[in-house]
Amino acid sequence: MGGRIALRLIATTDVHANIWSYDYYRDAPDVTVGLARAATLIAAARAEAPNALVLDNGDFLQGTPLGDYAAELLGKNPSALHPMLAAMNHIGYDAGALGNHEFNYGLEVLDATLKGAAFPILSCNVFRPDGAPRFTPWVVLERKFLDDAGAWRVLKIGVIGFTPPQIVQWDQSELVGRASTHGIAETARRVVPELRHAGADIVVALCHSGISRSTPAPNEENAATALAEVGGIDALFAGHQHLLLPGDDFRGAPDVDAELGKLGGVPACMPGFWGGHIGVIDLALVGTDAGWRVETARTETRSIYQRDGANLRPLADEDRALIELTRPAHEATLAYVRAPVGDLAAPIHSYFALISDDSSVEIVNTAQRWYVERLAPHTPELQGLPLLSASAPFKCGGRGGPDYYTLVEAGAVAIKNVADLYVYPNGLRVVRVTGAEVREWLERSASLFRRIDPDSRDPQTLIDRDAVSYDFDAFDGVTYEIDVTQPARYDDRGNVIAPQARRIVDLRHRGAPIDERAQFLVATNSYRASGGGSFPGCDGSTMVFEAPDNNRDILQRYIAETGHVDPRRQPNWRFRAWPPRLVVSFPTAPAAANEPAPEGLKLTPMGMGDGGFMEMRIELTV
Repeated sequence: MGGRIALRLIATTDVHANIWSYDYYRDAPDVTVGLARAATLIAAARAEAPNALVLDNGDFLQGTPLGDYAAELLGKNPSALHPMLAAMNHIGYDAGALGNHEFNYGLEVLDATLKGAAFPILSCNVFRPDGAPRFTPWVVLERKFLDDAGAWRVLKIGVIGFTPPQIVQWDQSELVGRASTHGIAETARRVVPELRHAGADIVVALCHSGISRSTPAPNEENAATALAEVGGIDALFAGHQHLLLPGDDFRGAPDVDAELGKLGGVPACMPGFWGGHIGVIDLALVGTDAGWRVETARTETRSIYQRDGANLRPLADEDRALIELTRPAHEATLAYVRAPVGDLAAPIHSYFALISDDSSVEIVNTAQRWYVERLAPHTPELQGLPLLSASAPFKCGGRGGPDYYTLVEAGAVAIKNVADLYVYPNGLRVVRVTGAEVREWLERSASLFRRIDPDSRDPQTLIDRDAVSYDFDAFDGVTYEIDVTQPARYDDRGNVIAPQARRIVDLRHRGAPIDERAQFLVATNSYRASGGGSFPGCDGSTMVFEAPDNNRDILQRYIAETGHVDPRRQPNWRFRAWPPRLVVSFPTAPAAANEPAPEGLKLTPMGMGDGGFMEMRIELTV
């Protein structure tokens, strides 16, 4: 065969309906997000290479009020063109994959959305009840490329998509009886040879899945490393975790070359989230008698912005044609999110939601209990047992950066503020659990914290900057303390790692120690109730009630019907005292320095930390 071809693969992942560089929750521009700026980087990357493909790795439909607006529009008019698809068609994607959040709005909305795509959107491990693929599993793109000698060569590029198999848990109400899933690596072992047999010269995997630091397990959520081990894949894009590869995020992870961007030797890239980065994999292909093979590879990510402390500078202009194309959807979203629903007596923010019982979580818990209590007289499943409520803070910095916090000022409350408090379109669910499972649920939540050594003289950070705040459930209806001088009982995958450890102490219900054999109802969300985060008592089997409304709408109705809401913090939980001489800190938004500390805490700014976060010392005053 002979010859050499330089092939560039350009990809986005986890754009989450961020088209414009705009934060609809703050109702203000945001240069760190937006497909419109990423489009400019894509165009530049294309111009640098004679042979290029543009790909998307999933989670493109949900994540902003624009995505909610578009889903509502498609629910009423299935022939409408989703603005994300309009933008992606304009950019000229060659193929894409389905992530887990594509399923949040239901199969009807998803099917209507995909009809508007001018390129194939793939998933090989989601199936119909009869076992047939629910979506196009893979595609062979036949393209003419210039080789190094200036001659045109026809290359057949196989592209295959993978979706987290946990969607059947996370969106159970939408998928039960209608779709099933198989593990990513398990499906690849069967399907990748089919793609090769169909004539693919090389295979590119769009794996909407993360990179695990643990030993690969069957049906796992973060299966990109296991997928790379399957064989027959020449390049791989990962996602789902909202991190970067190459880069420091995966330094030290097994079978990962974090500097060069490789998984088990396979060129791999994870290009961030929200349109903040694009990923580029440059392959040098050589023709042999056995076919084309990858001789060398180079992987990088490119950012649309640069952060210098608290200062941000855009590195890419917005694609003006894309902006004008999607302006009607943007303006309709603004009108939607600015509609008033009620008012607040005091401001709500999430700057301290990971270190105190916080009003940004309390208002959600209150709304969930309010909703269930109203239904209980007419719903046998909701009667006869004490009702608790569990929710987590969704916007607490982390991977979203130092500006990713909830802030709702006192006064009029609009829909954008409700969406700021409850980011995801989850449905409300009620589970029945024992007192022992309530305790274990809270132990799993408390795995968020690092262990604080009570004998150390060195400064200690309580929370990782990239901690996943949506797995830190706080309960309303019980009181408890969290002892962070003890080891975490669970890891961040829900596995018990310290069977003797107990961080949850003095757990009480109605003032008395909780009866671990007693039964409780817990109002929560569809993600958690169906197994999201692997919490004890939450695997789908304990669910006793599926509400017809989602949590965000319930919060909106609670505010509207209450009219004037006074979001006071409730004393549900606090830290158990640690020695006062310890220097314990946590990262938060720089703006937190201007806010009063929660009751029982003294907070002292210690200066700017990594990534633009403010490091603050925590001292317990009670």
